[in-house]
Amino acid sequence: MNESIGRFGLVIHPQSIADFTKKFPFTRLLPGRLVERMFMAVPPFEASHITGIVSATGMRAEGWFIAIPWTPRVLLATPPEITYRRLIQAGRIAERLGAGIIGLAAFTKVVGDRGVSVARALEVGVTTGNSLTAATAVEGAFLATSRMGMDAREARVAVIGATGSIGAVCSQILAPQVGELVLVARTLERLESLAGRLRATASTPISVTSDVRSAVGRADVVLTVSSAIDVLIEPEDLRPGAVVCDVARPRNVSRLVYERRRDVLVIDGGVIDVPGQVDFGLDFGFPPGTCEACMAETILLALERRHVDYTLGSEIELAKVEEIHALMHKHGFRLSGLRRFERKISEEELQAIRAAARGSRPRVRSPRIDAGDATAGDVPTLSNPPRGRP
Repeated sequence: MNESIGRFGLVIHPQSIADFTKKFPFTRLLPGRLVERMFMAVPPFEASHITGIVSATGMRAEGWFIAIPWTPRVLLATPPEITYRRLIQAGRIAERLGAGIIGLAAFTKVVGDRGVSVARALEVGVTTGNSLTAATAVEGAFLATSRMGMDAREARVAVIGATGSIGAVCSQILAPQVGELVLVARTLERLESLAGRLRATASTPISVTSDVRSAVGRADVVLTVSSAIDVLIEPEDLRPGAVVCDVARPRNVSRLVYERRRDVLVIDGGVIDVPGQVDFGLDFGFPPGTCEACMAETILLALERRHVDYTLGSEIELAKVEEIHALMHKHGFRLSGLRRFERKISEEELQAIRAAARGSRPRVRSPRIDAGDATAGDVPTLSNPPRGRP
């Protein structure tokens, strides 16, 4: 086996019933719940071979998608111990194929103890990819805010799903850099605990609420990292000119926002351009040559030959977020510009959104800034957000 190539496995699952038809066309003729029940008995399997990844350093990687044919609803409804067994089976398939690191993608990283039990059972490294997901969520939010002409340091920012592992570390990054931070989750006690920790190190006003609609309605910028499987944000919830970075899969933002609100900017969070002529061998819902940030973290660790457990459990270390973000730029991975619902947002569309926003209400701006807008080609730092042009 060629040891100059980093090897990885990515454990995936269908996001919805419609995804089954991409691999199994006959399922389009069957009721959705019947399809879910049928595939609950199907063991994990190798879904595709991933080739063509070439780092900016010249290093190469290949990998495999290992599929567990369970929807988010099935994953969340199944007792964790049963799901662990399926994930371990998937991990062992990747081990046999030669993977040195395994990534738990989408809802496979949410179940139970977020990868800890799976990692204990496998011989190779395991990661949820949540460190790079957090880093690129903030990077994307800062980029979109700047392109809308806002200064993040004067904006009211709401984090939906703030007490989750990704939401908590995103809040930690954002707290010293924004005008006001609103933490949103279901449990007020956990929200207050998080807010207390953040207030100890940041002077930014920080508030908490379990009312998503209220928080979204008052926010200039919304970052959604919730593990909810339902839509949380509808067109009428957003104020004119708002920026929303939707990192959640399934999405937290209704597609109706795109159709009905021409005065707000909604972007897909965590879409990464992979260097080289990558062939994923499978339509998993992302544009060609791109993947989720959690997948990119796994690939980066394979390129670095870091065959160790990386991002696991309910807490994410800020040092790892910063480290993996630096590795992303070292190897030539990039945030895939501004996208929404799997398509690039053109400059003309962006200017139209800005014009509609200006016509609706004053924006949050910095009168001191004369630098140009940030672009996806820039390398922003997580401690120094780009500022918008007035």
